[in-house]
This record gives sequence, structure tokens and C-alpha cells, in this order.
Amino acid sequence: MSNKPLSGLKVIELGTLIAGPFAARICAEFGAEVIKIESPDGGDPLRKWRKLYEGTSLWWFVQARNKRSLTLNLKHTDGLRILKELLADADILIENFRPGTLEKLGLGWDVLHELNPKLIMVRLSGFGQTGPLKNQPGFGAVGESVGGLRYITGFEDRPPVRTGISIGDSIAALWGVIGALMALRHREVGNGPGQVVDVALYEAVFAMMESMVPEFDVMGFVRERSGNIMPGITPSSIHTCADGKAVQIGANGDAIFQRLMRTMGHAELAEDPELADNAGRDARRDEIYALIDAWTGTITQEQVLAALSQADVPASRIYSVADMFTDPQFLARDMFITGQLPDGKEFKMPGIVPKLSASPGSTEWTGPALGEHTDELLTQLGYNTEELTRLRAEGAI
Repeated sequence: MSNKPLSGLKVIELGTLIAGPFAARICAEFGAEVIKIESPDGGDPLRKWRKLYEGTSLWWFVQARNKRSLTLNLKHTDGLRILKELLADADILIENFRPGTLEKLGLGWDVLHELNPKLIMVRLSGFGQTGPLKNQPGFGAVGESVGGLRYITGFEDRPPVRTGISIGDSIAALWGVIGALMALRHREVGNGPGQVVDVALYEAVFAMMESMVPEFDVMGFVRERSGNIMPGITPSSIHTCADGKAVQIGANGDAIFQRLMRTMGHAELAEDPELADNAGRDARRDEIYALIDAWTGTITQEQVLAALSQADVPASRIYSVADMFTDPQFLARDMFITGQLPDGKEFKMPGIVPKLSASPGSTEWTGPALGEHTDELLTQLGYNTEELTRLRAEGAI
């Protein structure tokens, strides 16, 4: 892994489930040594989430790839001491406990910064480390709700809906990695000290809300749920074809709209000066969407996609995972890579994102067994067999 961009970095993961572990996974994919600290009593609950293969989550094998699992009982004096030994020469600590948890263990930022002035501490929590809600529990669903995403997701005549995945946690993880890399840049190029990267799930989501804030502040406009269309950006929506299958069509560019209209047999609309720009099209969006619906409703999905491809109009069917597995684009870009389950059975995992031309990421191994690397890591710290036996007997590891 020495040719990877994060090679040489040591990352300690004190996290469970999604946000913290996903951030650490990205670091591991690009060469960082990631040591995942888990409780000896079952470890990360993600090991048992969703679909299980011989008792272990298939999600786990992806989320923990390239990581080493070390079991430590942080309520035991020796377990806490070992963690401090690891942190003393670590580059990054990623944690997603509720604020105050590490402080109660004697691992607050003041202690850790004194122990290791170069340490970067990425803290992922529901509401951040400050403010009146800092102590409130906040899973991704709460962050998505408070951050504005759930309010605008769904159809206007129905209650809000979720996006289908834990998107709030994943967005927070990405901000955590971005923050860590910024802090590394500050430390290594600017000769600055280590620092705290404070990521709140609700803020991570809120940061993605596009023009929502200035629209409300300047115009008092509250963006509402709008189903599949994009109010103010027309046309861009999902349409049903004659065979009952759906297509997403995005023809909101001026020239693209004209090509779509000509393809549909409405050259007069392509030349209509009122529809020459987005503002004019959005004012007549009901008319436009009705015409598109009428057109797609007379031909099959395959015919729609073929016609729009010929006209250079952005469009796609709505992919299921089954569609992805056979799609030439996914395959050409190695978006499915092969790993091995503990019994040797091969299985597909998602490929690495982003694609780096000179120092790409990769998967070296899948998620480890609980405590699989405990003896190896502690031996590297100088513990002998007798000490490992004692630590295990006392429940410290």
C-alpha cells in the first residue's frame, strides 16, 4: 500500500455503525493504516446489521475493508492505557460518540493534544460539540430531518420520506475526511498543530441544501416537496413509458430542450421565444411535462432512450442493483471488485471512489473478524505473550 496517497498515516477509529467507520474506510482504501478499536463484547453493531452471511453482515465486510480490528475494553485501566499508547503516535483519530463520552474516559481534546500535539481529531456527532443540542442523540435520520433534507423529499401531498439509504451519515463521513485532509495540509505544509474537525450530521446535510437559505432570507421563499420535478429547473423529471417502465429525462439546458422538442415532434416549441430560457420554461412547466408524458406514454423505454441518445438529450432508466451488475459503464470503470468471505467464497463489493490516475485506492482485505489483529498490534507495541494472556484474562482486551 506504499504507493497510495495516504500511505504512512496512522488512523485510529473509535466509531460504530456508519459515519465514523465510513470516514475511516475511505482513509483505509487510500493507504492509511486504520486500526479499528472495538469492544471485546460483540464489537461494532454493524457486524449484525441487514443481510448476514454465516452470522456476519455483508455490509461489514465492505465497511471495514483494509482495517485492522483491535479489541479494547475502555472501561478497564489497561485497555485505556493501550489506547493512549496508540494515540501517542497516531495522525488521525476518528470518533462518533455522543459529545462528552471521551471526556468521561479522560480522553478529551486537551488531554489528547498534550499527549500528541500533531494529532488530528475528527469528531462526528448529531449536533456537534457545542450548542444547546450537543448532548442530544442524533442518528443520520435526525440529521437529515434537522438539516432540511427530509422536509423537501417526497411529494407535496404526502408526508416527507427518506432517501432509501443513510445518506446523512455518509455525507457527514465525507465532510469528516475532507476536514481531516485540510487539517493535514495545515499541519504538514503550514507547520500548524493538530486540531479538531467538528462535524455535525445536521450541518453536513444543511451544507448540501443549495439555494435554500438565500431564497428564504431574500424572498421569504420556503422550498417544499415537489416529487420528481425540480421547481425552477425545467424540464427535469421522471416519466412513464408505454411498457410501464420509467425514464429520467433532464433537458433543462436551452439547446437540449430544443433538441428534445424536435425529437418529440414539437419543433414549434423548440422555436418558441417564451421557452428559450429556463425562466420561460418553468412558467409553462405543466404544459411541458404533459407533452413529455404523452410522448413517452406511446413508446417503450428502450425506444425513448434510443431516441434521446440519438438527440444527445440526457436520459436514463432508473437503475436497480441488478441493472448495475450488467451495465457496461459500471463494468468498464471497475465499480464491482471481487473479495473473499471468511470461508473463501467470492463476492462482489463496490469499487473504489474516486479514481486516482497515479495513486489509486484498492481493497487489500475485507472486514476482519472481531479482534483479529489484537495480538499482532499489541506485540508491535511491545507486549509479550504472558502480558497478552493476562490482559485477556482480566477482560482488558
